[in-house]
Amino acid sequence: MSYMKVLKEIKEGNIANTYLFHGTEDYFVEELKKQLIKKLGRDVESETHFYDLAETPIQEVIMNAETLPFFSDKKLIFAYNPVFLKAKPDKLTFIHDIFKLEDFLLNPPPYSHIVFIANYEKIDGRKKISKLINKHTTVADCSPIRDYDLKKWINMLAKENAIRFTPDALDLIQVELSTNLALLENEIKKIATYTGKNSEVSKETVRQLLSVSSTQSALELVDAVLSRSLKDAIHIAKDLEKANEEPIALIALLAYQFRILLQVKLLIQTGLRENELQKQIKAHPYVIKLAVQRSKRFSVNRLEYIINEIAETDAVIKSGRMEKSIAFELLLYNMIEE
Repeated sequence: MSYMKVLKEIKEGNIANTYLFHGTEDYFVEELKKQLIKKLGRDVESETHFYDLAETPIQEVIMNAETLPFFSDKKLIFAYNPVFLKAKPDKLTFIHDIFKLEDFLLNPPPYSHIVFIANYEKIDGRKKISKLINKHTTVADCSPIRDYDLKKWINMLAKENAIRFTPDALDLIQVELSTNLALLENEIKKIATYTGKNSEVSKETVRQLLSVSSTQSALELVDAVLSRSLKDAIHIAKDLEKANEEPIALIALLAYQFRILLQVKLLIQTGLRENELQKQIKAHPYVIKLAVQRSKRFSVNRLEYIINEIAETDAVIKSGRMEKSIAFELLLYNMIEE
């Protein structure tokens, strides 16, 4: 079952006795845990337990789950690292009694809720215990969000915060925050607090409110170079210098951006379509989309020249032949002037 569906059921109070949260996206796991604890509330306030199944036998966990709660109405048990679900289980100093777990899954007591948390990319679905868990528990897929689902996710968070993004703003958020879902949620809440409910958020507002990141800085510098605006490029460089951004780091980011432009330019010349470039270039889809548009404004020779200038400036700074800020401004001049 999808993370969103399980989360919705928990919020509506439809809480199962047994769960499996599997996948490597910690944000999803933590949100589900938080909602379970919140929804069960005082019922499990003094009876919430945590186990590591790499250190504790499952039979001890089951014994606790089957024992009547003393201090609250119910029990909530989180059992991490169910190594017996792996294709190659970890070597342990004890043995998990899987038969006890099988019996428990078939008839869990109504006063206990147990959650297995498997932070693994995959579990071995061929095992009998895996099949039983899939059949008799609520399974939440906590795999990392895919690039093509990110826009849907941003729109959902925007809706929850009663705002909406313009297409340009949505694109900027995608490339800035990528799949860091915790940061994404925090930033959207911050934007909503600033703009107010039922507002449409523009790209400029997003630029203003998002924490300055190296990716954004590099994209703004590339925009200045594309626009042949030396004044804007120098202004951005000065602002970044005040923000303690090192020229060496910015040079590396510019090199990354222009290498992608050259790769895109060369691959398009071989006949590849835009939707096929993602398989060849390991970068965010929006970065590639921008690169396709930007590459049209450069020849291969010009891109090769710029990349060589970037490499030369990097060598000049690292060898101490020129002061860093001067060398960086000279690089910007050479990139912009034909």
